[in-house]
Amino acid sequence: MALDNLRAFISAIDAAGELRRVDRAVSIDREITEIADRCMKSPGGGPALLFARPTLRGGAPSRLPVAVNLFGSERRMSLALGVERLDHIGERIAELVNLKVPGSLMGKLAMLPRLAEIAKFPPKTVSRAASQETVLDGPELDLEQLPAPICWPEDGGPYITLGGVVTRDPVTGTRNVGMYRVQILGRDTLAMHWQRHKVGAAHWRAMAERGETMPVAIVLGGDPASIYAASAPLPPAIDEFLFAGFLRGEGVRLAKAATCDLEVPAEAELVIEGHIDPRDELVLEGPFGDHTGFYSLADYYPKVHVTAVTHRRDPIWPHTIVGRPPMEDFWLGHATERIFLPLLRLTMPEVVDLHMPAEGIFHNLVFVSIDKQYPGQAYKVMNGLWGQGLMSLAKVIVVVDKDVNVRDPKEAWWVALNHIDPERDVRFTMGPIDVLDHASRGFTYGSKMGIDATRKWKEEGFTREWPNKIVMDAETKARVNAMWKELGIDV
Repeated sequence: MALDNLRAFISAIDAAGELRRVDRAVSIDREITEIADRCMKSPGGGPALLFARPTLRGGAPSRLPVAVNLFGSERRMSLALGVERLDHIGERIAELVNLKVPGSLMGKLAMLPRLAEIAKFPPKTVSRAASQETVLDGPELDLEQLPAPICWPEDGGPYITLGGVVTRDPVTGTRNVGMYRVQILGRDTLAMHWQRHKVGAAHWRAMAERGETMPVAIVLGGDPASIYAASAPLPPAIDEFLFAGFLRGEGVRLAKAATCDLEVPAEAELVIEGHIDPRDELVLEGPFGDHTGFYSLADYYPKVHVTAVTHRRDPIWPHTIVGRPPMEDFWLGHATERIFLPLLRLTMPEVVDLHMPAEGIFHNLVFVSIDKQYPGQAYKVMNGLWGQGLMSLAKVIVVVDKDVNVRDPKEAWWVALNHIDPERDVRFTMGPIDVLDHASRGFTYGSKMGIDATRKWKEEGFTREWPNKIVMDAETKARVNAMWKELGIDV
């Protein structure tokens, strides 16, 4: 059964034994971050946290409890999306598009809304919304009374970090929901940090060229599938609420926003409505302690004029913290990895598995195992991956054979470092780089490295004998298994 809202998700997490309630008064500035960071770096991602008594800047208590690390484990990600295993979603999608849609991976993804199985879960428009039980505007509007934390010591201010930013293409009318960080600048102004390759930024550029004011809504909470969908690297043609409906097996309920021409989730905890005026100067946003583990520097981004805040009578403030990995965002990225892997195999069937370890900060390091069938195939896979959406930002791709467990970085590196001759097996190329990469030679542009760590064939210039891995024979292992308890060795 689909989870309809954030509080249903929190209750399900509690029932699963993965929620910890913090009743002590804790400051939203840095203290929540330090507590959550320690939990996130514990085995398995740590528990979800619900801070019942957060205190605002100045020491006043907040009316809103703060929920952190809700998506911070594989079990909770599966719970959020209503599956036993995340791979089941990818297999379900792959079966649909493989049977019905020809073409490239992005072409297949772009056709998803037209498939009957997807299209039968469209968003539903409702007239009454829990997210609009209270409407604050005019003199009642004060964003500084929201429990948006200052996470790290050098952050430029308080940030909204788990919001779904709703925008609309001015030409096609297609909706987009993206997860971008948003800095609170004052009582009714925000700085919208969307990188140039994000769909929301493209909508803003299109509307600025037309001289039109751009409506924006920032959604906090809602059903967990919609929160995840805002973080997923979907093609621009796919409405994230439609995709969330497919994941849920039930359409997302939307309502007309109170003060702007957009629709927002009726089950959200809180919605911030406003607009961007193309005549405004850009505003300084940042620094911000980012998911790279380093601060991203201050830069200029669009200013949002807030016209209203709507919320439930008793809203919960959802929040995530990014910083030195592993953090909660690793598990959101892990879900994307498992969901989209079967789709990747439709255009690159030799791919057996793929993993982006937490230490690689998503696309800084990608391990790929392949069923190697011909010489040079590792390079074909590298170039194919660099041509796939956000995988174009991958800084290092390491390709290994199908018998290597890429989900174990220690094993993957052990094999890779034994298999390569660096001059022969490493290739460099140029291309787009993540905006947050502070080491690239230019802003969003730099070099990438591909490593062929597969067993080498004679056609690839290898003339020596390739050795086998050291593996104990099955008979000896079985005999030792049978006597193990008698040995009294505690390991």
